[in-house]
Amino acid sequence: MKRRRISSALVGIAASAAVCLALWPHARDAAAVVLAQDDPAELSDAQINSVLQKNQAQKNQALVAEQIEAALAAGDADLANSFVSLAREKTIPVADELSRRVTDAVAEENSSAHFAKRFATGLVTGTADDVASLSGTVAGDLFVFGDIRDVVREGKHLAMGEDTDRLVLGLATVGLAVTAATCVSVGGAAPVRAGLTIVKDARKVGRLGEGLAEWAGRSARDVVDTPVLRQAVASGSVLRPGQTVRAIKAAFRAEKAGGLVRLGKDVGRVAERAGTRGALDTLKIAEEPKDVARAARLAAAKGGKTRAIIKILGRSALLLTVGAFNLTLWVFSALLALFGFLSSIKATTERATQAWLDRKKVRRLRRQAAATQFEIAPAAACG
Repeated sequence: MKRRRISSALVGIAASAAVCLALWPHARDAAAVVLAQDDPAELSDAQINSVLQKNQAQKNQALVAEQIEAALAAGDADLANSFVSLAREKTIPVADELSRRVTDAVAEENSSAHFAKRFATGLVTGTADDVASLSGTVAGDLFVFGDIRDVVREGKHLAMGEDTDRLVLGLATVGLAVTAATCVSVGGAAPVRAGLTIVKDARKVGRLGEGLAEWAGRSARDVVDTPVLRQAVASGSVLRPGQTVRAIKAAFRAEKAGGLVRLGKDVGRVAERAGTRGALDTLKIAEEPKDVARAARLAAAKGGKTRAIIKILGRSALLLTVGAFNLTLWVFSALLALFGFLSSIKATTERATQAWLDRKKVRRLRRQAAATQFEIAPAAACG
């Protein structure tokens, strides 16, 4: 019976140890993610490490190579280079031939001819998807050409009762005010100016997250005094920039523009560290301004690797998208298994000790009984 009790305790040790070993990787990763949820850089590191640890080294190498090939095929040398940088940080080998192709693609993208072409495209169309075209778009906005064009176009739609993109209208109106501040401060507000331009461009090409677009749309409506703007655009023209700007600025409510200005500042910070396309990637997954602010912190820490991280993790690179309860449940389950393991050890130790004491007691009683019989036998013989 005692042996059966000890055997059952040993079985408990083995079972709880097996459960602990099975739960430990999940609990470790979950704990790392939960502890890092307030720091986007640490959070992305924890989640990237979790993804890599689940795969074999060969699979991780193939995954990175596949992403680089896809980026090169799409003509996105910046994203391909981002994956190369991330692979170096995580010690994932990249084939020399593939690495050379990325280097050549980056050199081609940064060449003078390509830059000039994209700059002109951004200046004329007001659409940006890389550094060169953004430079052209920002140049157009700094010379108020781009913002006036957008305000006059959308303002006339509004005045005529047609479909109006109020977000583009509001961003362009705020942009005119920020442009004046940029000129006064000799470029001090340039990151905000660039950020607002990127948000406006993201809206035009459909790369603005639905939640963020809804928030920005509400903010843009508050920024613009619609009746005053209608009067301004009635006589406004790109050919009369000075007169048009003065009329439009009268419709601008500076006290309502704080949220959009902060958004523009955060987008500008992302663009400075992760590039224009990194900022556009962020705007595509962001659902609220706090997401963009966290992306700015991520970009400040990860720089050129930011795009690859966002490509792999999506919005979970910025915040904890998996329920903290689910992650905590892994940790709690592992702790329960550990408690069961320690309890089984305790029970086994107690039962083994009790069995040893019982055997010792039995041997002592036997010796006492034998000694008593030895003393009784001579006395009986004498009697």
